[in-house]
Amino acid sequence: MGKHLILAGGGHAHMTVMARLHEFAARGHRVTLVSPSPWHYYSGMGPGLLGGTYRPAQVRFDVRKMVEERGGRFVEDRLVRIDADRRVVILASGAALGYDVLSCNVGSRVPVEKVAADGPGIVPVKPIDGLDQARQAILGELKTRSLKLLVVGGGPAGTELAGNLRRLVQVADGQATVTLLAGHRLLADLPGRVRQLALASLRRRQVEVLEGAKARQVRDGRAVLDNGTSLSYDFAFLALGIEPPPLFRDSGLPTGVDGGLLVDDRLQGVEHPEIFGGGDCISFRPRPLDKVGVYAVRQNPVLLHNLLAVLEGRELKAFEPQPDYLLIFNLGDGRGIFRRRGWVWDGRPAFWLKDRIDRRFMRKFQLAGELEGEE
Repeated sequence: MGKHLILAGGGHAHMTVMARLHEFAARGHRVTLVSPSPWHYYSGMGPGLLGGTYRPAQVRFDVRKMVEERGGRFVEDRLVRIDADRRVVILASGAALGYDVLSCNVGSRVPVEKVAADGPGIVPVKPIDGLDQARQAILGELKTRSLKLLVVGGGPAGTELAGNLRRLVQVADGQATVTLLAGHRLLADLPGRVRQLALASLRRRQVEVLEGAKARQVRDGRAVLDNGTSLSYDFAFLALGIEPPPLFRDSGLPTGVDGGLLVDDRLQGVEHPEIFGGGDCISFRPRPLDKVGVYAVRQNPVLLHNLLAVLEGRELKAFEPQPDYLLIFNLGDGRGIFRRRGWVWDGRPAFWLKDRIDRRFMRKFQLAGELEGEE
């Protein structure tokens, strides 16, 4: 007799499962995808979407069509609680769905409360579709006035956003100041050479980089810093790092220190073997994993195998994360900054490599005609 699998979220780690959903249906299993949107945006191309390098249709997957065309059910909603004892999920709409197996790939959130963010013009780096909405709003405003654009956060996301905001303004032939509030030090956790190249790119294009201060409050058009100064803004992009949503703690499930669903090396919940997870929302018990898309992408085949295996009582596989990963920055100037282990270089070939990798990933999973009608 077939069983019911619920996929919570249509993110990167669930792509292979959704693409091969017909294999579940062929074995008599029902699959339901619960997602707050019929679209899933690829985070690796988010800064390029903001800067106008990519159109929305080039960086998103139609997960509703992907699932429904392969025999699954799509529910446009969001999980707010998991009752693991009863094997039931509670949705924001109030609906309840029962499951035999649950796999969570619900992504992450920007902790905007760290800077008491409020008021118009606030743009968290996630969800990614918010970057497209901000792009359209900025283009509209640039037609009539000069803008003050602020990015809060000096990690990789903030650095890419600042560079692509400058590109957006330049392509629009508008007037704006772009300021990156980088905290203590820009790209503090990366090799010094990466920082030097990023600073050179940003400063060459008149992006002001402020180091040595953090935002204490960002609201109502003004950012108050911990050194007593303040900055005014029209749009403030918040790249404060990311963390799992409160879903798992609110549900009383075992979590890591960051609140992510605690899973073992098989991506299986440590107390509830019928619950799995991948991507940014998990805490991997064998060792901490950076919140980067490469791990979610590499979890795809493991989740596909293990979800089918647990439904049918077969042996599970272990996920073995690579010790290091490729990182290429897109700063919106047609060049990339490449970092892999101790090797760091920049130039147009680095951007071309990133663009090729990203487009290849999109082609692999854009299976529902997203680009039909696009030039």
